[in-house]
Amino acid sequence: MKSSAMKSIGIGVLLAAATLPGWSQELRIGYVNSDRVLRDAIPAKAAQAKLEAEFSKREKDLAEFANRLKAAGDKLDKDAPTLAETERSRRQRDLVEQDREFQRKRREFQEDVSQRKNEELASVVERANKVIKQIFETEKYDLILQEAVFAGPKVDITDKVIKALNAQGAK
Repeated sequence: MKSSAMKSIGIGVLLAAATLPGWSQELRIGYVNSDRVLRDAIPAKAAQAKLEAEFSKREKDLAEFANRLKAAGDKLDKDAPTLAETERSRRQRDLVEQDREFQRKRREFQEDVSQRKNEELASVVERANKVIKQIFETEKYDLILQEAVFAGPKVDITDKVIKALNAQGAK
């Protein structure tokens, strides 16, 4: 909370300074909606497609494992009244063991997806930041924000950033 308040105060001081009589030029501010960049830019879409391709087989295998586990549980419920106590206990133990295995595989899958997603997004963010810096320098901005409570269309340069990233391609 403190850092957010300090950022707000710092931006307020910067904006106030821009209105002082000694400030001869107009302050040039831009805003980039990072969520839109990470959702709409071609490199971000390519990263998402790459992740889906990379993990689709494991996801399908997990879904099949879950279906087999559910079918085995349903069969046990159906057969339980006619099974001997030892057979029912053995099948219950098997189901519990299979469920543990499924939970472990699902957890590993989610961790792997999360790690790879972070890696892919970091690459897109790095490229986006380079584009933003290039726009900052080329168009002589004084300040470009990536987080704002409100930003009007006049300062929103998100489309410009997305267009520049798209021009670079998926790489």
